[in-house]
Amino acid sequence: MSNPKRVGKDLTNGPIFPLLLSFAIPLILTGLVQQLYSTVDLMIIGQYVGSVGTVGVATGGELIDLMTPFSMAIATGGQIYIAQVAGAKNEKKLKEAVGTLLTLMMLLAAATTLAALFFHQGILHIMNCPQEAWDQARNYMVITALGIPFVFGYNAISGVLRGMGESKRPLLFVSIAATINIFTDLLFVVVIPLEAAGTAIATVLSQVGSCVAAFLFLNKHKDAFDFELSPRFFRIHMDPLRKILRVGLPQLIRTFSVQGSMLWVKSSINVYGLVPSSTYSIGNKIEKFMNVFVQGVDNAAGAMIGQNLGAKKPERVGKTLWYTLASNMVVACAVIFIFLTFPKQLFAAFTTDVEVIEFGVTFLRIMSVGMIVVAFAGCFKSIATGVGDAFLCFLLGVLDGVCRILVCLLFFYVFDQGVQSYFWGAAFCMLLPGLISFFYFITGIWKKRKLLVES
Repeated sequence: MSNPKRVGKDLTNGPIFPLLLSFAIPLILTGLVQQLYSTVDLMIIGQYVGSVGTVGVATGGELIDLMTPFSMAIATGGQIYIAQVAGAKNEKKLKEAVGTLLTLMMLLAAATTLAALFFHQGILHIMNCPQEAWDQARNYMVITALGIPFVFGYNAISGVLRGMGESKRPLLFVSIAATINIFTDLLFVVVIPLEAAGTAIATVLSQVGSCVAAFLFLNKHKDAFDFELSPRFFRIHMDPLRKILRVGLPQLIRTFSVQGSMLWVKSSINVYGLVPSSTYSIGNKIEKFMNVFVQGVDNAAGAMIGQNLGAKKPERVGKTLWYTLASNMVVACAVIFIFLTFPKQLFAAFTTDVEVIEFGVTFLRIMSVGMIVVAFAGCFKSIATGVGDAFLCFLLGVLDGVCRILVCLLFFYVFDQGVQSYFWGAAFCMLLPGLISFFYFITGIWKKRKLLVES
């Protein structure tokens, strides 16, 4: 029986495109706000501390940049299983899935926080952190490590809500975080000149704010999945755990593959000095900001696919993907126009270094090609996530990271592109995973997969 107090939206009925947009827009806005406050960090530190601060925050931030997608990977596993359970309207499994996901994320948060605090110096050495930025990077990395439990908490609760079709509340939560971050950034960097440490404190306080807001909402609507703040609820049930990890672990491997390859790229670029390192750091931030639009639509498509498959409506899956692809391409074209028309203005918002601004023009020209690749690949990769195909998610994740490195080496040794080789690697890394996902879709292999909720 369907729960009359259910949180979220039923994505299995009604016109597909309006439903996709109504679900995707809050996700896009959520991503934009998330990128906004992390971008503000880099803008303020670049304007008030300079390239040393920019590189320090970008390099020291690689740890939290790894932990965030790590937590999102496991949360995505929970989200897809919860979406299928919600689509099948199985209230008992829903309660077990939510309890298992929240408990698992709490345990992982504790373990990763301790590991981060213990190994932070080694990470900076591996990344070839420029000596001029070492203290800035170390301070940023240590302080932001303390915010890891709140990152995991926020992503766990948001995964639960998205799986149930609720995309508006995470926007509220992250808006609270952004507000906290912007004001505390100004306080601890501009008013009280704590440099990278001040930016790190602001980041942690914002993470606390979003996590607390998410938990309060979860507790307020506890009847939707029989949530209770007691040890009885926070238990790991083996069947949901197995299914969450079946999707989550490939996502996690993808995270480590992608982030590992990005760390390799960052480490390689750092050898060239502050200007190339600062250019890549700023350019990567701009790229992430623009990718938010595509990622929001892709995440919405994944949730829609999960619910519709759970509800035994595979005919809606194909239409969802074609609408997703069309939306992505429109956004990609708009982003390319911005990259090619206003490259210097975009970089000038982050730095006053003329050399960095000039090199940034080259970066954005290359990434204009990458936006088409991202729009195509992101769309069709959502079919593997929505279906819960563990092996394909694993394969796509590994290829994403491997292709980044191989393309970099190709442009470095064959085309003699020097430091620009690493920009080309970022632009083309998702091409092969996208083509494989497209083949998976058009051959109909996904229709023969047994769903997580059925196994």
